[in-house]
Amino acid sequence: MKRQIIDTIEKYNQIIVHRHVRPDPDAYGSQFGIAELIKHNYPDKTVYTTGKHDDSLTFMRQPDTVEDAAFEGALVIVTDTANTERIDDQRYEKGNFLVKIDHHPNDDQYGDLLWVDTNASSCSEMIYELYIEGQSYKNWTMPDEAARLLFAGIVGDTGRFLFPSATLKTFEAAGNLIQYDFDRNVLYNGMYEMDRKLLNLQGYLYQNFIIDEYGAAHIKVSKDVLKEFDVTPSETSLLVGSLGNVKGICAWVIFIEEDDAIRVRLRSKGPIINELAKKYNGGGHPLASGATAYSWEEAARVIEDLTEICKAYQN
Repeated sequence: MKRQIIDTIEKYNQIIVHRHVRPDPDAYGSQFGIAELIKHNYPDKTVYTTGKHDDSLTFMRQPDTVEDAAFEGALVIVTDTANTERIDDQRYEKGNFLVKIDHHPNDDQYGDLLWVDTNASSCSEMIYELYIEGQSYKNWTMPDEAARLLFAGIVGDTGRFLFPSATLKTFEAAGNLIQYDFDRNVLYNGMYEMDRKLLNLQGYLYQNFIIDEYGAAHIKVSKDVLKEFDVTPSETSLLVGSLGNVKGICAWVIFIEEDDAIRVRLRSKGPIINELAKKYNGGGHPLASGATAYSWEEAARVIEDLTEICKAYQN
């Protein structure tokens, strides 16, 4: 499959890379990482990256402005995106050929060529594997910037290598990537430093979360709370793992109220929660998923369902 993707890349002079909406470091790492690999090894090709930029990820890169005409006859690659509804920039359909590279469950088998590996820690790890194949197959080399981006994606999706998804293969990839010339301290600062307002909101989470007898925890962050702490919904992504530090919590959900919906951020220390996410307009990994609720009444049902999942897990 990796060689098929490389052969497909070689056939096209114009390539556009997409990823999912509400990006995280792995979305940017895999998207920009593969773009840098292609540009470095095929300098005559034109490679674009598209999607709405998230200011919290400016330390990694910013996507290009892509005109409609660029899609004509182009190869489109979508990274780190399980289903078509979550592809950022729906013009992905306007290309000539579509490649899907992803590590989420393959519920939506879109694309002309699909490479899905649910055992991979991150999509960035998969792009590193693609590079290794390209190295032996087509003498690819790795530019420092691609190494920086892929390393960031791996670190982000493994929770700094704390999650069970981090395997021996993951550590080997990370070990090889840190040999390239980029400043890890600067990268870590970009990923994990927080403004004081976010730390204040984190304190609010710790003071106000609710946990039941089965270890199911939740916290509701309303628009009023966001306004009080001067934090945007996207900035709260840095806080989603906070409750994982609390002893006794089995799984948790953080609700973030937006203008037209409520973001549902689910995390777990053991119980499988991605099926719950699918029930509420979302999806993701077994221990880390996202969904959407459209009222606080619906959010209450999410809490009830999470309690049942934790109860079954404890028994």
